[in-house]
Amino acid sequence: MSALEKAITYSSEIGIDECEIIEIKKNITTVRITDSEIIEIKQNFDQNYGIRLIHQKKIASVQTTNNEKITDGVNKGFKTTQKLKPRKFWKGLPYKNESVQLEGVFDKKLKEISGANAMDIAQNMINSAKNEKIDTITGSLNIVYENFELMNSNGLNFNDESTYISGIINAESEQSSIPVSGIGHASGRTLAKFSAKQIGNDAKEMCTKSINPQKINSDTYSIIFEPYSVGELLSFVVASNFNFKTVSEKKSCFSNDFENKISIENFSLTDDPHISEGVGTKAIDDEGIKTKKNKLIENGIFKNTFSNLYDSYKEGNNSSGNAIRMGSPMGRSSNPIPISAPHNLTIKSGTSSQEDMIKNTKHGLLVGRLWYTYAVNPIKGDFSCTARSGIQIIENGKIIGPGKSVRIIHSLPKMLKNISDIGNDQKRVMQWASLPSITPSIKVENISVNSI
Repeated sequence: MSALEKAITYSSEIGIDECEIIEIKKNITTVRITDSEIIEIKQNFDQNYGIRLIHQKKIASVQTTNNEKITDGVNKGFKTTQKLKPRKFWKGLPYKNESVQLEGVFDKKLKEISGANAMDIAQNMINSAKNEKIDTITGSLNIVYENFELMNSNGLNFNDESTYISGIINAESEQSSIPVSGIGHASGRTLAKFSAKQIGNDAKEMCTKSINPQKINSDTYSIIFEPYSVGELLSFVVASNFNFKTVSEKKSCFSNDFENKISIENFSLTDDPHISEGVGTKAIDDEGIKTKKNKLIENGIFKNTFSNLYDSYKEGNNSSGNAIRMGSPMGRSSNPIPISAPHNLTIKSGTSSQEDMIKNTKHGLLVGRLWYTYAVNPIKGDFSCTARSGIQIIENGKIIGPGKSVRIIHSLPKMLKNISDIGNDQKRVMQWASLPSITPSIKVENISVNSI
C-alpha cells in the first residue's frame, strides 16, 4: 500500500469526512554562474507529502517528508480540527476527472539529464554572452523533473510527470560612464525548444546597447515595453486584479467593471493552461479540477476571473481550475493548501514589428527590463516600477541612444486604455519567483516618467 493509499484508508477508518494527500518527487539540477564561469552545480532529490483534512467542515493541513509516519500526520491534523471553526460554505473535494494528454510538458531527455550535460548548456549561455565590452557574466540554469500524485477520499487519483528548464544570464559592463547591464532569459518544458545561445545573445545585446546612457528628462512619453518587462507588469501588477477573491472583496481596481470595457478593443488577456511549452501548463489543476482556457479580458472587455475551490465555495461559485501549489524554482510543491493563481498569462499577439512600433513613435522609450515593480494602491490600480537598464530613447521614429534609470508611477486602468500598439514578438517569460507569462511587446501612450 502506497503512502497516499494509507492516508486515505486510515482517515476513513477514524471517521474523517474528507482527506486529500499529495506526493511530490522532485529532481532539481541547478548550475550557478558567477564571474563569467560556472562555480557550482547541485543536483537534489526531494520527496514531500501534503495532507489536507476536512472534518465537520473544519480544514486542517499537515506536511511531512516521512512516508512511514503518514498516519501520524493524519492523526495530528485530525486533532487540530477540534480547535478550528467550521467553514460552513465548504462543499467538498472533487471527484475523479479524466485528464487530456497535453503536448510539450514532458521531456525524457530533461528527466535523465546528467550534470555534465547541464554544465554544457550553461557554458553555451556564457559563451554566447561574451563580448569585449562585457566585464562580468552571472546567472543560473535550473532543470526540474517532478512526479506529482494527488489522491482524495472521493476516488480522485491523479498522477503527472513534468519537466521544466529555465535559464537566465545577466551581463554587466563597467566600460561606460556608469555601470550598465543586460538580461537574457528563456524557459520551457523540453530541451529541443530551449535556446541557451539566445539567452546569452539577448543579455549581450541589451548590455552593449546600454553603454554610455544619456539622462532621460522627466516628461510624458510613449513607452514600448518589451516582452520581459511586460511579464514583470503581468506578474506583479495585473494578475491579482483578476483573482476571484480579490474581485469579490472589492480589492481589485476592476471590481466594479465586470463585463465592462477596461482596455482598448484589440487587447485580449487569457490564462492558457494548455499551451505547449508553458511553464504553468497542466491538464488538471493542483486540486484535481480540469483546467481550461480562461479569457480574462476579451477584446477589451473584463470577462472572467480565476479561482480555486475554497475561494469559489465561499462566494457560492465553482472553481475555475486555478488551484496552484507553487514550487521552487519551478513546478509544484507539497503545500497542503493551494492558492489561486493563473497558469500562463497570455496576451494575444499583434501584427506590428518592433521596428514599425519604433518608426511610429515620436517621443518615447523602449524599455527592456523593469525592477522593483509593486502596487502602490492596489484598489485604484496605481503602481510603481523602475527601468534601470535596457532603455533606449526614441525621437521622431529613431533610436538616438541608451537612457539612464527612470521611475514610472502609473495607473493600470489608464495603461490598458492607452495601449496604442501590440507587437508580433510574443515570447515566454518568467521573472524570478514569479508567474509564467507569454507576451509580445506593448506600446502605451502618455506615461509620466521621472528621471533618477
